[in-house]
Amino acid sequence: MSQTLLPTTVVGSYPQPAWLVDHERLRSRLVPRIRTPDIWRIEEPRLEQAQDDATVIAMRDMERAGIDIITDGEIRRESYSNHFSCALEGIEHVVPGEIIGRTGKPTLVPRIVGRIRRIRAVEVRDVAFARANTDRQVKITLPGPFTMTAQCKNEFYGDEAEVAMDFAAALNEEIRELKAAGADVIQLDEPWMQAFPDRARRFAIAAINRALEGIEGTTAIHLCFGYAAMVSSKPTGYSFLPELSAANAQQISIEAAQPKLDLGILRDLPGKTVMVGVIDLGTTEVETAEVVAGRIREAMKVLPPERIVPAPDCGMKYLSRETAFAKLKALADGAAIVRREIA
Repeated sequence: MSQTLLPTTVVGSYPQPAWLVDHERLRSRLVPRIRTPDIWRIEEPRLEQAQDDATVIAMRDMERAGIDIITDGEIRRESYSNHFSCALEGIEHVVPGEIIGRTGKPTLVPRIVGRIRRIRAVEVRDVAFARANTDRQVKITLPGPFTMTAQCKNEFYGDEAEVAMDFAAALNEEIRELKAAGADVIQLDEPWMQAFPDRARRFAIAAINRALEGIEGTTAIHLCFGYAAMVSSKPTGYSFLPELSAANAQQISIEAAQPKLDLGILRDLPGKTVMVGVIDLGTTEVETAEVVAGRIREAMKVLPPERIVPAPDCGMKYLSRETAFAKLKALADGAAIVRREIA
């Protein structure tokens, strides 16, 4: 982990260029759970090279903005979850099923038609590419086992807890290779625990701990209310948060700026470092560095600076690149203000 006090990071995603992705088509699909290859403007065999080029652009933006721990921007992904889940054996995504999603609307999702198993590396090349293109710390994100379970239609297993444990085993295999490829931070995205807390209390923590079993280095769990572009009205508190104190992850990532979260709840996570959302992605208005510094100071009323990692709220995928970059620069500059104050 970076020795910088209040190290800044991103949650995961960064805006994909309009020359690479059809943004209107992407938005019309909400957040895709099945593969949606028609969003890409570049066809094979040139798509991978185009995605590589766009990834370098995203990483350079994060570096220029002054972010300490960067990602590959999730540029190669149609969504944060389908990139990994649809690459597993036992998952049928060409002929999808339907469930009621976290917003209460019918959603097309992959079907589980056999035992879930990882048959190939999914994001290992992504990490190796990122590691070769920056000297900063690199974080890679993966969908968590509970969220993948909730985003599938189960037509094979007798119990969804068993589904989650097989997703977790697949994740564990992937994470071990991601660490070997140079990932400094591994993050599991688990937004659906917030939407289905009762189900999550039954098996989510056990599945997360299985996914992280034997993994050394910094690990994180991201919990949120959903992309601001999709969820404009957010609650002011989490339905599932203290439970994460039992998870074998050093960091917990939450959004706090847009929902105006009472940061007193951070006391429910003893011993954890918290990625605190201090950039509101529900507005295109760019915060000043002083506004960001103020939000960091509020978090420091509850946690010591050694346990705070300032970040944007959720993913930045649906912002314009110009807005995203300006917000990240405000994040870095705001953290720098507070570092000078406590040095």
